[in-house]
Parts: sequence; C-alpha cells; structure tokens
Amino acid sequence: MPQQSTPSTGRLLYVEADGGSRGNPGVAGYGALVRDPETGAVLDIEAQPLGRASNNVAEYSGMIAGLRMARQIDPDAAVHVRLDSKLVVEQMSGRWKIKHADMQKLAAEARGILPAGQVTYEWIPRAKNKDADLLSNEAMDAGAAGTEWVKARSGLKVTGSAPASAPSPASAPSPASAHDAGPPAPAERVPEPAADGAPAGVVLPRRAGRLHHVEIWVEDLEAARSSLGWLFQELGYVVSGEWSEGTSYQGAGEYLVLESGPQVGAGGHDRLRPGLNHVAFHAGSRTEVDALTDAAQSRGFTLLFADRHPFAGGRSHYAAYLEAPNGFEVELVADPA
Repeated sequence: MPQQSTPSTGRLLYVEADGGSRGNPGVAGYGALVRDPETGAVLDIEAQPLGRASNNVAEYSGMIAGLRMARQIDPDAAVHVRLDSKLVVEQMSGRWKIKHADMQKLAAEARGILPAGQVTYEWIPRAKNKDADLLSNEAMDAGAAGTEWVKARSGLKVTGSAPASAPSPASAPSPASAHDAGPPAPAERVPEPAADGAPAGVVLPRRAGRLHHVEIWVEDLEAARSSLGWLFQELGYVVSGEWSEGTSYQGAGEYLVLESGPQVGAGGHDRLRPGLNHVAFHAGSRTEVDALTDAAQSRGFTLLFADRHPFAGGRSHYAAYLEAPNGFEVELVADPA
C-alpha cells in the first residue's frame, strides 16, 4: 500500500467505491463506503442510481460520494481510496492523462473535496471490493425499477461510528465544501427503521406516477446538444453519459436523454401535431428566467408568444416559452413572486 500522508489527527480512513453501467451506457449506479482500517468496521455507506450513464461516470461518482462521506466523518483524516477501476486510480494519481471533458470535470470535483496531501489511491482486485460492488448493484437495481436506494434496506450495514472527538458536519463543516456537502446531519438520534425501511413514523414518498426520465429523439444530435443540451445544463442538469448516438443529463431525480440514430424517422419535431407539446422547467427567479431567455435566444431559440411575454400563460404565471432550433418547445417558469 502506498505511503500515507497523515494530517495532525493521525487518523486514517479507507474509502471503498464502485460504479457500474448495464449497457455502458445504460442503467447506472454507484456505491461507496467508509471503513475504519484498524477495526474493519463500516462507518457509513451510500449508493445512488444515476439514470443512463457510462461505467466511467459511475466509477467517478462513487469515489466522489466516498470522499464526501469521509470528509463528513473527519475532515482532517488521511483518506486512502481503494477502487477496482485501474483507469480512475491512475488518472487520480496523476499517472494517466484525462482526455474526456466529462471525466476532467468529475476528477476536478473529486480533488476539491479534500486537500491533495490527505488523499492517496490504490487499485484493488474486484474480489476485494465486494462491499462497494454490492452497493453499486443495489443502486442499479433501484434505477432499473424506477425507485430510490434506501439505506436501511441495504445488504451492507454500518457496523461502527466515528469517535466522539471527530468533528460532526453540523458543528464543524469544511469551509471549502459547504456548498456541496448537503444539509448538516441532525445531532439527535435517528429513530430505528420501521419494517418498510423508513424511520419510525416516516412514510416513504410514493414513487409510482412520478417522472423517471424523458427521452427526446432528434435528427441532428450535435445541434440538439448545443441547444437543448446547453439549456438542460444551464438549468442544473449534469451530463451523466455520452455515446455516439446520444447524451443523458441527470437531474435531482429524473434524467433527460437526447438520442439520434437509424431508428429516428425523418421530418423533425412538430409541437403542434398530436403528441407532446412542450416540457416546462422551474428556472429560478424572474431575473434568472429573463437572463436565461436572452441567452437562449442568442443560441438560436425563438421566443414564442412574444406579444404576451412573460405572461403568456396567465397574469400570475411568469414564464418564457421557447422553441429550440429543432422545433422542440420548452417553458421556463419563474418562482412565485
């Protein structure tokens, strides 16, 4: 194992992570855990489905989740990341170049979680990464079923806890990462899970009927990527997979897909024909809607119902209706004033 760069606390944490994609790209997910190397105890676990994504995106996402968990447990600990992805280990160790733009972004995100001197990387065989592999498969199973991964139902259990001396996220957040660490963990004890996996007294939200993903078929994929794909990213979606005939964009839960290929018929999209007319997105404040509308028009979008903008949907509904160059309509809805 590589020599550790140990901070003043002298504590060492292991991060074990894995990611997978059934189809590559296909239904993807990641799993990660933090382990105490002295006792072997599992201190925390996480897994999440990623919609449609590549295997490499899933591997990087698992590592990022593990680093964040380690930082929450002890922001001053030395962290040793153990992965069965030779690619990610070599790229994060600086021995291999990162050529793909999406991987560059994910690597930069990972490097920003903890100071470089606190983190080392090691490749391990898949047989030694069974716990993280189990979690990533649970995430992919959840994604395929259109459900969320539930920690209490996982086949891998947390068997240890951080010592009392370790700062908690609620009392000592890392200043450089306060924007992405999520809400502070509550100090009070979490109730024991009920039989359905939810904490006692908590009803899990119903998933049936909620949007899982939207797939948009296009004739010109590059044009769609530079128009609709650009807009999706401006709205907060992140590229989660890219292949020769498509791109997927992951949101907070649902994901969007732009796809072309030999099965796509000719003729383009006509929003006025029977079928889907448009998709509406929350787009922030009125000022943010106006700014995004201006930027979209500079990229070839057409403002619809200009004579009634921004109240084409009603006097209390502030929104912009835009038609993309391929004819697809989107609505940008402002938060209530």
